[in-house]
Amino acid sequence: MDNSSVLSVFSERLKKLREDKAFTLQMLGKELGVSGVAIGRWERGARVPTIETLVMLAKYFGVSADYLVGLDDK
Repeated sequence: MDNSSVLSVFSERLKKLREDKAFTLQMLGKELGVSGVAIGRWERGARVPTIETLVMLAKYFGVSADYLVGLDDK
């Protein structure tokens, strides 16, 4: 899997997880202590979160970091 595929999978999965909770970008940002703008950039693939933030996202949504980046489907 190349870097663009990983980024695409991450962006899609983050957006789906956020929408499944019926959260706006700003709502999720407030929950996680980051800006809604940052989350929007991650969902568009314009930026990537730090490793620490990736782990925080995985814990918040109850999924693995591997799932978020497309290395696992669970």
